Amino acid sequence: MEKRTWWKEGIVYQVYPRSFFDSNGDGTGDINGIRQKLDYLKDLGVTILWLCPFYKSPDADNGYDISNYEAVQPSFGTMEELSALINEAHQHSLKIIIDLVINHTSSEHSWFLESRKSKTNDYSDFYIWRDGKDGNPPNNWGSVFSGSAWTYSPERGQYYLHLFTPQQPDLNWQNDSVRSELFAMMDRWCRKGIDGFRMDVIGMISKPEDYPDAPVRPGKIYGEWGSLIMNRPQVHIWLKEMNKTVLSKYDLVTVGETSGVTTKDALQYAGFGAHELNMVFQFERPDAETENGSKWTMKKAELSVLKEIFSRWQNDLEGKAWNSLYWENHDQPRSVSRYGDTGKYWKESAKMLAVCLYMQKGTPYIYQGQELGMTNTTFEKPEDLKDIEAVNAYNEMIHEHKISPAVAMQYINRISRDNARTPFQWSDKPQAGFTTGTPWIPVNANYKEINAQKELADPDSVLNFYKKINLLRKKYPVIVYGTYTLLMPDDERLYLYTRQLDNAKLLIVCNFTGEQVHAYIPQEFRDAPVLISNYGSEHSDRSMVRPYEGTVYSINN
Repeated sequence: MEKRTWWKEGIVYQVYPRSFFDSNGDGTGDINGIRQKLDYLKDLGVTILWLCPFYKSPDADNGYDISNYEAVQPSFGTMEELSALINEAHQHSLKIIIDLVINHTSSEHSWFLESRKSKTNDYSDFYIWRDGKDGNPPNNWGSVFSGSAWTYSPERGQYYLHLFTPQQPDLNWQNDSVRSELFAMMDRWCRKGIDGFRMDVIGMISKPEDYPDAPVRPGKIYGEWGSLIMNRPQVHIWLKEMNKTVLSKYDLVTVGETSGVTTKDALQYAGFGAHELNMVFQFERPDAETENGSKWTMKKAELSVLKEIFSRWQNDLEGKAWNSLYWENHDQPRSVSRYGDTGKYWKESAKMLAVCLYMQKGTPYIYQGQELGMTNTTFEKPEDLKDIEAVNAYNEMIHEHKISPAVAMQYINRISRDNARTPFQWSDKPQAGFTTGTPWIPVNANYKEINAQKELADPDSVLNFYKKINLLRKKYPVIVYGTYTLLMPDDERLYLYTRQLDNAKLLIVCNFTGEQVHAYIPQEFRDAPVLISNYGSEHSDRSMVRPYEGTVYSINN
C-alpha cells in the first residue's frame, strides 16, 4: 500500500464565510459564525476546513481581490477572532486550510498603489505593465469576466494586465522580489498555525514574455489566452521554489486550482516525488458541459463522458499522484440540480451522487450545503445577481450575442456561481436561520423543506447519509487506498466500478436516471453484504437498479 498520510485520509469541507453563518445580524456570514458551528462540522465527520478568502478586500470579486493578505475583512471579524477559530478548530481535531490568491491582488493593494505611480520605484515591476499599440491595448487578450484583459492607467501612462476584473491586476512572478514577498507572507501564515493552502488559479502565474495575440473564435471580440498561459513550464520551477522555501518546512496539505490541466500535467504538479503540491483541482468534468468554450449553455454531459474522465484520472494517477474529488465549490452550481433530480427523487439522487464520487480514490471535498442536498436557486431578473462573472456574462449575451433576456437568465440559473453562494440553510426560521438581518444575497426559497435542523432529526436525511459515508471512509482503508476499475463504460444510465485493496473489494452501483435499469452484477458480489445504500431496504434482484440508486457491496472487509 502507498504511503499513508493525514491528508489522503482527510475529508475537506469548504466554507464560504460570507454565506455560512452570520453571528451578529448584519446579513453577512463571519468568522464567529464559523466558530459557533464547529460542533456541527465535527459531528458531520469532516476533518479539514477550507476557508474561502476572509482577507481585507474591496470585494470586486467577492474577496478574491485581496488588498491586504494579513488583515481580516472587517465584515468577517478580526485577526484575533481568526486566531481563535484556528485554535478552536484544532481543539475539535479539525485542520484549517486557507485560500491563497497570489496570481493577482486587488488594485487597492499597497503594492499596486505604489507600482502605478512610476516606472522607477521599488514596486514598479511588481505587476505586468506594457505600452499600448497605436492607442490600443498591448494585445488582444480578453478578461475571464469579459472585456479586455488590459486597463490603461493615466497615472503611469501604461496598460496593466488583469486576467480577471480590472480591480485584480496580475502580479509579475518573474520579479524575484514578488516571489520573496509572497513566500514570506505564506510562512507567516504557517507560523499562525494554518495546516495548508488551496491555491487559486495557480496554473496561470507564468505568462509568455512576448505577450502575443491570442486566437479569436468566431463571434468573439477578444482573444482567448488559455493555451498561452495555462500550466507553463515556469510554473513548476516557481512551485518547486515555493515548496523548498516554505511548504516543505511544515506538515501541510496543498491543492492547486489548475484550469486546463491534463493527467500528465497533474503528475508534474502533484506527483509523489514532484516536490510541488499534494493535489490539483481539474476541470475536465465541468468543462464537459461547455460549448464552443462557453459555460453559458443548457448542455448536459453524457454519463459515458463523465465516466471516462473520472476513470482516466483514477487510473493515470494510480500509485503516482493523488486525486481530489469534488462535485461542488463556490464556483460551481449545486450538484443535485446539475446531475440529479430536484423533484421526485431529490433525496435519492443527492445521496447517489455522494456514493458515486466519495467511494472513489482521492481526498473528498464537500461544499457547504452539499451535505443537505441544497439546490440551485432561481434568479428572476439580472438585478438579483451578485457575481461579477454572471452580471458581465448576462450583459454580453444580450448585447453582443443578441440572446433574449429570458434565455440568458436560463443559462444564469443553470450554471452561475451565485447558485453556490446563497446562504446555508440552517433551519425553517426566517432567512433559513442564517441571519437575523437581511442576507447579502437572498436565501433559496426551499429552505423550509431543506435545512440542517430538519435533516439532523431525520435518520434517513441526506445529511445523515453523508455522515455515514464519512464514517466509512475512516473505517475501511479500501475506500481510501484501493485501486479502481470501471465496469460497463459505455452505459449512459449506470455507473459501476470496483475498488480493491489486498483481498478487500467493493462494488459501487449508481443509477443516474429516474427509471429502474438492468445492470450486470459480477458473480462474486451477487450475495455480498451491502456496505451502504441510499435505499433503506434490500432489493430482491440486485441486477435491477432502482431509480437514482447508489449502493456499495462489500467483500472481505
